[in-house]
Amino acid sequence: MDTGTPATGGFGALLQRLRTEAGLSQEELAHAAGVSVRALSYMERGHTRGPQRRTVQALAAALGRDAAGALELEQAASLGRPRPARPAEAPRPAAAADAEARAGAPDLLPRAPRGFHGREAELAALSRAAEGEAPVCLVIGPAGVGKTALVLHWAHQRGAGFPDGRLYADLRGFGDTGEPALMEVLREFLPALGVPHDRIPESVTGAAALFRSLAADRRLLVVLDNARDSDQVRPLLPGGRHCVTVVTSRHRLPGLIVTDTAQPVAVDVLGPEDGTMLLAGVLGTERVHAEPAAARRLAELCGGLPLALRVAAARLAQRPGWSLGAMAAELSDESRRLGLLDVEDTGVRAALRVTLQQLPSPVSRQFAGLGRHPGTHVDRYAAAALAGTDPAAAEDCLERLAVAHLVTETAPGRWTMHDLVRLYARSLDAGPDALKRVLDHYVATGTAAVAAAEPGNEECFPLPADHLPPAAVREFADRSAAVAWYAAERDDLALAVAASHAAGLHGRTWRIVLTLWPLIVWRVRDGWAPLLETGLEAARADADRHGESRILNVLGWVLIEEGRIPEALAHLAAASALASRAGDAVAEANALIVLAVAQGALGSLDEAEEGCERALELARGAADRTIERLALQHLARHRADAGKWRRALDTATEALAFDDRPDTTDVPRILLLMVRGEALLGLGDEDAGVRQLEEAAREAETAGYEDGAVRALAALLKVSPDPALRARHDAAVARLTTRA
Repeated sequence: MDTGTPATGGFGALLQRLRTEAGLSQEELAHAAGVSVRALSYMERGHTRGPQRRTVQALAAALGRDAAGALELEQAASLGRPRPARPAEAPRPAAAADAEARAGAPDLLPRAPRGFHGREAELAALSRAAEGEAPVCLVIGPAGVGKTALVLHWAHQRGAGFPDGRLYADLRGFGDTGEPALMEVLREFLPALGVPHDRIPESVTGAAALFRSLAADRRLLVVLDNARDSDQVRPLLPGGRHCVTVVTSRHRLPGLIVTDTAQPVAVDVLGPEDGTMLLAGVLGTERVHAEPAAARRLAELCGGLPLALRVAAARLAQRPGWSLGAMAAELSDESRRLGLLDVEDTGVRAALRVTLQQLPSPVSRQFAGLGRHPGTHVDRYAAAALAGTDPAAAEDCLERLAVAHLVTETAPGRWTMHDLVRLYARSLDAGPDALKRVLDHYVATGTAAVAAAEPGNEECFPLPADHLPPAAVREFADRSAAVAWYAAERDDLALAVAASHAAGLHGRTWRIVLTLWPLIVWRVRDGWAPLLETGLEAARADADRHGESRILNVLGWVLIEEGRIPEALAHLAAASALASRAGDAVAEANALIVLAVAQGALGSLDEAEEGCERALELARGAADRTIERLALQHLARHRADAGKWRRALDTATEALAFDDRPDTTDVPRILLLMVRGEALLGLGDEDAGVRQLEEAAREAETAGYEDGAVRALAALLKVSPDPALRARHDAAVARLTTRA
C-alpha cells in the first residue's frame, strides 16, 4: 500500500511503480519477498538506494518479473549502491542522517482484512471522529465484534491522508500472552520514525518524550489496538497537531474521553444482510446464494457477531461438501453452539473468557449469576437476587460489565446480554440456588406490585416454606408504578414461569402466575390462557388447593372474555367447589362472581344475579369489603343487562360509595360508572347518563384501559353518533387490537 510520496527517481520509484502495476500492497510484496514492510518502505522512499542483489532477486520474483525485468531492477539498484569512500571523505554528519531517516514513511499496519463488508455508518463515524486537531478516536465494542477489522479497513482506505506514515501496536489488553511493556512499543515506533536503535533513550519517559517530539510536525496515523485501560494508552499518544490516534478497546475508557477528549465510535453486531455478506466473502457468493435462507439463519444464530460468523465460515470452508443448512441445524442446539464457534484457541468462548479474566471476582460472580436468569432483561433487584447480594452492589457490577461490553443497558436500569454471551454465562458456575433466588425475587416483587395495584385485596398466598427472601424488594409508590413494572417485566415473568415449571419448582410457578392477576384483569384479552394453564398444572402438582382455586378463577375470567364459555363454566364451578370444601368464603365468593359473568354471557341473567347475591352474603360474612364491592359491581351489571334500571343504579351507587380513593382510577370504578350511565339513560335521564359514560370513557383513556374505553364510547355512540366520539372509539379499538 502506498504510504506517501515516492523517491523522484531511481530504484525506489521503479520499485513502487512495478508494485502498483502488480496490484500489491507494501505488506503483500514484503511478505512474498521475505523482507520487512519497513525495509520495503525505505527502499521506495529512497532511504535504501541500493539494496543487495539477493534482495532485488527476491523482489523481482515476487513481482513476477521475467529475466529482462529482473535485470532492469538489478541495474537500477546497482546505481544506488555506495562506492568505496576516498580516504579524505568525511562521514556524513548525524543531522544529515536524521534528515534522510525522516524522509521515509513507515507503515507498520497489518494487512487489510479480507472479506470486509458493510459498516458504512461506523466508517463514516470514524472519519468524523478523525477530524480536527490531534484527534483521538476511541473504537469500542464487545469481543469479536470486528473493531480491529473496521479500523484497519479504514486506515488502509485513508492511506493518502498520512504521508508521514502509519504506526500500529497491539497492546494485548485482552490476551493470554500478556501486555507489551511500554518500552517495547516505543522501540518499534522510534526506529520506524528514523531513530537508530543505539540512540533510543533508555528510560520510558525519555523515549516517550522523543516519540512526541518526532511526531509533533508530522501527519501520522497511530493505531493502538486492544487497549485495556486509559493509562495504557496515554504515554503513546503522539500529540502532534496533525496526528490521528485510533484506539480500540472492549472497555469504554471514560478516562480517555475526559482527559484527552477522545471521540467514541461504537461498533455493534452486524445485521442479517451484512452478516450474510460476510459469509459470502469467506465462502464465495455462489455457495451462499445457493442456500440464502440457511445463510441468513447462520447469521442470526451467530448473533451478527463477526468473530462467530468467521469461525462458522472457517468450519464450512474446511468441509466443502457440508451444506449451510446442516451447519445451521447444528448451531440451533444451544448446548453445542459455543463449542461449534471455536476453532483451536480462537472463537467466541475464548474471547469472552479473556474479557472476563480482566474483571474483579465480584463482577465475574455477577456475570455467572446472570447466566441463570430465565429472561432477557434484568434490573438491579433481579441481578442482586441472582448473585446473592444487595441491589447497590449488583448495579455496580452491572456497570462494570457494561463498560466491558458484556451487558448492554437498553433502558435506564434495565440490562440485557447478547445471545452468545448469555450462553457463555450459562456455562459458568453460579451456585446451586441462583434460579431459586431470582424466582423468589419475582414472587416478592409481584406480591408488592399486587399490593400497590389493588390495595385492600386479600394476600395472594403464603410464601413457600423454603422461600429465599431477597436483600431488598422494589417499592411501588402507586398503582401506575406497579402497572408500569408489570408491563416492562411481562415477557421475563412469563419466561420465569417456564423456567420454574421446567425445574419442577411448582410452588414458585403458580405463585408467579398469580401475582400477574392485576395486569391480566387490566388487559384481559392479551392471550393469558396458556400461562394460566401452566400455573394451574403447577398448583395441582404442588397440591395447593387455595392456589388451584385462585388460578381457576382467573382462568375462567380470561376464557369468558375469549368467548370460551363452556370451558370457563367448568373451571369456575371447580374453583367454587374447591373453595367451599376448604371453607374459604372469600375465594368462594370470588369464584361465584366470575361464574355469574359466564352465566350472564349465556343469557342466564337471573341465575347470574342470584350468584352475585350469594357472593355478596359470603363477602359480608367474611367482612371483606373489597370482595363485597366487587360483588355489588357485578350485581349492578347483571341488573342493568336485565333492564332493571332502578335497582342497577342503586347497586352501582352503593358500590361507588366504597371508593375511599377518589383520585385513583381502577377497573371496577370505570365499570361502575358505565353501569350508572346506562341505568340513567334507561330511566330517561339522558344528560346525566351521558355525563357518567363520558367520565368513564375519559378515565379509561387516561389510564390506558382500552377495553373499558371501547365499551364506554360504544355506549355513548348509541345515544349520539358524534364524529368525534366515533374517532375516539376507533382509536381505542385500534390500540386494543394492536396491543393484543
